[in-house]
Amino acid sequence: MGPYRLFDLVLARRTRLCPSLTRFTFGGAGVEHVGAFAPDQRVKLFFPSADGRAAQLAERLGAANAGWLEAYRDLPEERRPPMRTYTIRALRPEAGEVDIDFVMHGGPEHGDEAADLGPAGRWAMRARVGDRLSMSAPDSRSAAEPVGFEWRPPRAARQVLIAADETAVPAAMGIVEAMGAWTERPRVRLLVEAPSEADRLPTPDWVEAEWLPRRGGYGEALTAAVRGLDLSGVLPTQGERRTETDEAIGRVDIDAEILWDTAVDEGAEFYAWIACETRAARDIRLHLTRERGAPRHSVACMGYWREGRVLE
Repeated sequence: MGPYRLFDLVLARRTRLCPSLTRFTFGGAGVEHVGAFAPDQRVKLFFPSADGRAAQLAERLGAANAGWLEAYRDLPEERRPPMRTYTIRALRPEAGEVDIDFVMHGGPEHGDEAADLGPAGRWAMRARVGDRLSMSAPDSRSAAEPVGFEWRPPRAARQVLIAADETAVPAAMGIVEAMGAWTERPRVRLLVEAPSEADRLPTPDWVEAEWLPRRGGYGEALTAAVRGLDLSGVLPTQGERRTETDEAIGRVDIDAEILWDTAVDEGAEFYAWIACETRAARDIRLHLTRERGAPRHSVACMGYWREGRVLE
């Protein structure tokens, strides 16, 4: 059995966390077996198809899920549920519940009733208790190799940088929550760009957190904040720096490809986890490697989304 399987979900409740983020708590048959390998565990959610039919893919394609992806792709376009990537925010197996936090991209609560929303945004704005979705997520009973996450901090890290926009807040907050259980923590610096000051969420005192209301284009405030960081002590001084070529990132066509490169250096004293709009993620990564001397294998870089594009 592979690490992922399909689960049919039922919305149990919704909780508004801040103007731009709402938590959706789901139950459903078998949800007690949903697993997560890391605090940034990715899952796929399937939304109502163009004909209005609820996804319910586990029921339609078989609970065993053998070959479900091929069966999903073979569905007629009008019956194929749109698929989007999300992060598990919390699991309560004993209650058969899973939390997924949604960014609310528009609608009346933002003063924009005519917002051009995609299938996930439309569903989130209208969802009511009892509504149904499907999810592809890890099965906690599987012995397969863990996949679907990028949070892999080196054991030697003395300083961790988490740079995120609102789409990555669920993963970033999950990471912070998980680090709270560590007996020895590195210095943790959290930078979050969000639509407004009202989107600030509480963080523990041991986290050096800065919430950046968006001013200008996506990622501008976040990129500027990273550029302003003092990283002395964990990155080379100006005279010692050797510029990383970082050719793979530099060649990515961000309008056609998903930007995704993860850190693998277990001995790095500095570790960055960057997840935000693709152009900003690329610019931050290149700043750290080319201008600040960070080894590229100590910088995990994920373009969670691309402005004006749908890349899945």
